[in-house]
Amino acid sequence: MKPSLCLVIDEMHPNLPELLQPLGVELHYRPDLKAAEVPAALAAHPYDGLIVRSKVRVTAGLLAQAPQLRYVCRAGAGVDNIDEEALAAAGVTLLNAPEGNRDAVGEYAVGLLLALFRNIVRADREVRAGEWKREANRGEEVGGKTIGLLGYGHMGKAFAKRLQAFDCTVLAYDHDPACEANHHATLVSLAELQARAEVLSIHVPYSPANHHFVNEEFLAGFGNALWLLNTARGEVLDHAALVQRLQTGQLRGAALDVLENEKLATLSPEQQARFEYLRAAPNVVLSPHVGGWSFQSYERINQVLARKLREFLVG
Repeated sequence: MKPSLCLVIDEMHPNLPELLQPLGVELHYRPDLKAAEVPAALAAHPYDGLIVRSKVRVTAGLLAQAPQLRYVCRAGAGVDNIDEEALAAAGVTLLNAPEGNRDAVGEYAVGLLLALFRNIVRADREVRAGEWKREANRGEEVGGKTIGLLGYGHMGKAFAKRLQAFDCTVLAYDHDPACEANHHATLVSLAELQARAEVLSIHVPYSPANHHFVNEEFLAGFGNALWLLNTARGEVLDHAALVQRLQTGQLRGAALDVLENEKLATLSPEQQARFEYLRAAPNVVLSPHVGGWSFQSYERINQVLARKLREFLVG
């Protein structure tokens, strides 16, 4: 394998050097770099590799600082901070690791569903406040429900696998005609998903093409009042439609691991108003984008990237 000089600009599990050294990859580990310092750092050495999480957007402008770059590794699943067209134009290969955190996301989605159905978060707060409200916290069972998955890639499949223990019906829609079915869910049309689902769980990556894909018109197409889960990307979901439907009862509840703007100090007035509603709503569960954030996935992501990088370098 040809030796490779690779810049790492985000914190990574410490097993990275031991995984990449046998591949002939020399790492410059610089998680201390600020986003504005990354272009100059790339230009300072003849890097042919770059490993990122989410510190920067990888654009044509950034790639211009490293004309010898051959690959970019995204340590995670989502590649919405990567301009894939720019990479293709520059002849740079993109490697990511959805296999590394899919199990963490699948488990977490189950946790969100149970928290939502059984009022776990609200009940915890009440008991801590000295309130003992049993009847008010009577909940729903997952068994017998029809769970609809929007997207049936790594994350959707991981969630569906874990739902098998609950004796529920799992339907999935994926716009990719090459999407492979398995026995954990039944692939259906979008119309059938909307007609039958009682829970909608979002598992599609973000791209400009699906910005606000789940909007008022989309949600109005469902035959049932929904519970909604989002462990994908906040920008896929129109939060104005989300809040409006929660306010009118057309949505029964929501569990959100991602938001439309996760930099809470930079919310616009409209975003702030929506966030204030969501955090006060008793039928909403919120968490800080940690669905794929487990100790095991942190290590496994590096293992997946190392395997894919080995295949790339062997070529």
